[in-house]
Amino acid sequence: MTTAPQPTSVPPPGLALGAVGGAGRPGSSRIACPLPDGGLLDVGSLATAQRGPFPDLLTAPNLDRLLDAGAPVWREVVDWLRSWRDDHEKAVAHRLPAEGLVPVLPFTVADYVDFYACEQHARNAGLIFRPDAEPLTPNWGHMPVGYHGRAGTVRVSGSPVTRPAGQRAAGDFGPTRALDVEAELGFVLGGPVPGPVPVDDAGDHVFGVVLLNDWSARDVQGFESRPLGPHLGKSFATSISAWVTPIGELDAARVPLPEHRDPALPHLTPREPARGLDVALSVYLNGHRIADPPAADLYWSAEQMVAHLTSNGASLRAGDLLGSGTVSGPDRDGFGSLLELSWNGRDPIALPGGPPRTWLADGDEVVITATAPAADGSRFSLGEVRGRIRPA
Repeated sequence: MTTAPQPTSVPPPGLALGAVGGAGRPGSSRIACPLPDGGLLDVGSLATAQRGPFPDLLTAPNLDRLLDAGAPVWREVVDWLRSWRDDHEKAVAHRLPAEGLVPVLPFTVADYVDFYACEQHARNAGLIFRPDAEPLTPNWGHMPVGYHGRAGTVRVSGSPVTRPAGQRAAGDFGPTRALDVEAELGFVLGGPVPGPVPVDDAGDHVFGVVLLNDWSARDVQGFESRPLGPHLGKSFATSISAWVTPIGELDAARVPLPEHRDPALPHLTPREPARGLDVALSVYLNGHRIADPPAADLYWSAEQMVAHLTSNGASLRAGDLLGSGTVSGPDRDGFGSLLELSWNGRDPIALPGGPPRTWLADGDEVVITATAPAADGSRFSLGEVRGRIRPA
């Protein structure tokens, strides 16, 4: 597995779970955990040899059965795994070989919903497309706006992305000329349950966090989103990181949400103030860092997204994936999409050693990384989500 171009001082990976398989050997995957020194721990082997909790779940080829088991089981497994991961000498017998392994999709994506939960991104999009009107639509501050995406095209980090074709304008069908990146957090759900899910119970259904890139064909999206929402401009590919960070590992990253000015719908108001995540993302284009979006600026929490998603009676399934929507900060160097960084193509982005970009070119590689604070005051890595653009 390759590593992203990063600053010289790279925090170690945090406790996370994923799945790896042998290159060219489909069906041979197993659950793994990254070790602080860069190695991989065979979680199923360790659970079997050391009589850990729920070895039948941990010897599975991916996280599906664990997600299905519910929050009490997740917490027991994560607590047990933490004690072993921190004891390098005991874990050495269960390390996976350094070569010949590739990440596979860590869980089967049941449903995928992408939200629009960052106010700065929503404002920027409004200023770009409705410069003479109020940037935010009237509903935006009252509920988490979102659209139902395509689960079948979610792919693991490192998978290539083929430039999609679509209807760019009336009578104009062809490969997109405005391929974009969207830096997001993804929330992995488990513990299947019928809706509605009260906001105060929603946290028991959030297993963990992945990094997510919601690739977007802006010209296709712009033509087809009148009056309905994104369809072919989004459905061709969504990339997620290979590792899922359990939500309990992000306790030290919990921060108050930005102040809400509009009254939220009643089902979105918890007994205790809702909290977000202080996760610092970075976006790299061909090895050059172009943005540092701050996830602490997300306006809605994962728990509010779950509560709103199920408020009409929709059920949850293990493996549901929720995207936060593009994360953007108040300054240009915190914008999480090329739409904003180039202001819809008006302001090209300079890249060292190459031509500037307004949109992604064939051969471009995008890498999104992130770090979060640990309980001891240090920071740890949430891994990366990486993808290279192939020609149409």
